[in-house]
Amino acid sequence: MSKIVLKFSRSNRIYRPSEAVEGKIVINSLSSISHHGIRLSVNASVSLQVRGGSAGVIESFYGAVKPITIVNKSIEVKPSGKIGSGTTELPFTIVLKQTGEKSLGRFYETYHGTDVSIQYLFTVDIARGYLYKSLSATMEVIVESDKADVLERPISPEMAIFYITQDTQRHPLLPEIKSGGFRVTGRISTLCSLLDPISGELTVETSAVPISSIDIHLLRVESVLVGEKIVTETSLIQTTQIADGDVCRNLTLPIYVILPRLLTCPSVFAGPFSIEFKVFIVISFQSELSKLHKKSDPRTPRLWLAMETLLLELVRTR
Repeated sequence: MSKIVLKFSRSNRIYRPSEAVEGKIVINSLSSISHHGIRLSVNASVSLQVRGGSAGVIESFYGAVKPITIVNKSIEVKPSGKIGSGTTELPFTIVLKQTGEKSLGRFYETYHGTDVSIQYLFTVDIARGYLYKSLSATMEVIVESDKADVLERPISPEMAIFYITQDTQRHPLLPEIKSGGFRVTGRISTLCSLLDPISGELTVETSAVPISSIDIHLLRVESVLVGEKIVTETSLIQTTQIADGDVCRNLTLPIYVILPRLLTCPSVFAGPFSIEFKVFIVISFQSELSKLHKKSDPRTPRLWLAMETLLLELVRTR
């Protein structure tokens, strides 16, 4: 039995398009292997899908949209020959974006989303002829923007001031919440580097009904062009709880949300697709009714919830 593994020079597998991706192909075999050549290929693309959401019946039927190719290249690591038994290591070096080389598309950062996914896959293939099964292995590398394409200096976060009251809600509230009233104020960064957390602060000034929790939801907004229609879907990335139980009035609570690497990327506005992000602040009030809907979607307006949505722009800095 033979086993093949791709090992990269960097343990985190993070590279920039203009950097050399180095590593080695490790082959473990109990016996010698005859082959017709060993090749390493790189396939990077933007995969677009329509899973529903705001999609209509026709769009949902077609489902997948033609992917956008970013790079597609391969190199020969070893010509036809034989590999001895035991462990064999074959070094390789490949550059995704060569100077002066015409690329198939823009080099977007790695991103794993719901309807949009951007991946850079390295695949090694050992061709062994018709009588034997070919050996292969695939590994994903994480690609970030070239230094020439990112902001040189750290950005100063743009803080958006918000206030949440019974009058700012567009959905019905429980009578005791509506009549008793509440006021929550604060500020939060809406322009943020991917290297930094989303920061801010929040203060519960007044609330007649006790608060159950305060949560910050990070949302992705993915839009895909299907024919002549743009299909947009919003989904939840992660939830960060900043308060559990009733909050002391006029006490400033810090907001500190760490961005997940693969589930976020610089905000993208391309022709066939776009990737945007939002911050969703949700205040849950104590209510017997809420105990019956513990697993409800946090984005769904409920009688015991107060909400505020803010646009978030993510950028890559050095």
